Amino acid sequence: MGKIRILSIDGGGIRGILPGVIIADIEAKIQERTGDADARISDFFDLMVGTSTGGILTCIYLVPDENGRPKFSAQQAVDLYLTRGQQIFSRNLGQRIKSVGGITDEKYNAAQLELIVKEYIQDAKLSDLLKPCLITSYDIENRRAHFFTSHDAKTTRDFLVREVARATSAAPSYFECAQITSLAGEVFSLVDGGVFANNPALCGYSEARNMTFASKNQTNPRASDMILVSIGTGTSPNTYEYDKAKKWGKIGWTTPVIDIMMSGSSETVDYHLKMLFDAADTPDQYIRIEPKTYHADNDMDNAKAANLDALQQAGVMSLTENKEVIGRIVNLLIDNG
Repeated sequence: MGKIRILSIDGGGIRGILPGVIIADIEAKIQERTGDADARISDFFDLMVGTSTGGILTCIYLVPDENGRPKFSAQQAVDLYLTRGQQIFSRNLGQRIKSVGGITDEKYNAAQLELIVKEYIQDAKLSDLLKPCLITSYDIENRRAHFFTSHDAKTTRDFLVREVARATSAAPSYFECAQITSLAGEVFSLVDGGVFANNPALCGYSEARNMTFASKNQTNPRASDMILVSIGTGTSPNTYEYDKAKKWGKIGWTTPVIDIMMSGSSETVDYHLKMLFDAADTPDQYIRIEPKTYHADNDMDNAKAANLDALQQAGVMSLTENKEVIGRIVNLLIDNG
């Protein structure tokens, strides 16, 4: 009986290129080892979880074509960022003046993001997705975390996938909050899940603990029954000096506190999952890859051509740095099919 295979992808805006490149490489290596050119990353995971940019990638990996197979390869998924990133993070002069750099209004108009996501996903429903998934967002009116789950959508609340993608990526100050409607007519006001779970791996672990995986004949699996692969969107190189930080007020702390909260949340999740899998005597079944940004800008919205190239190169360099780990992931995924 194979173990439950879980993929988790962090949030991070345009830095989604980094996990995108890594996952495309994993898919290519699976194809090479199995000899199946049509193998897709979704064939080798039993549950996928994502926040923000990781949520969008998850949707793209799982959206079906007319034959019930994955519509896109992992390479096509990352190509969305490489070829359309500048369009998503574009501002005309009016938006620049109106938003004052994101201080008085959202920094970017969400229309381009919505247009591109619709082009890729069209009218697919959450319940249509090929494998169970969990995608994070936060309900600002009801003040609670909101989890979109494709497996629950088959029997309870369903949504258009493009609206799920819009909600999970509604990063405060970057894009306006999303107001979306379920297929049953319920209205939700949501923002980016990164405000509480930029690294959603622990959410994925908890969700799996309460699920039945019929294909593996497993119900409520424990850590020892799981393989959890968690991929980040790049470590932040920013440090903050005491002599400067002690003089900051609300404006001074705005950017640093978001950076610190996102990094701190991801690091805390990683710590707790290491403890959980260590306690289950299966430390090798939890794998976290946190790629470096190398020469790329760490900003979530720098989609200039030069930075897109730098992020792609950083992803490629991460493949070399994590060659043995990626090889182990490929073996675990295939051997536990």
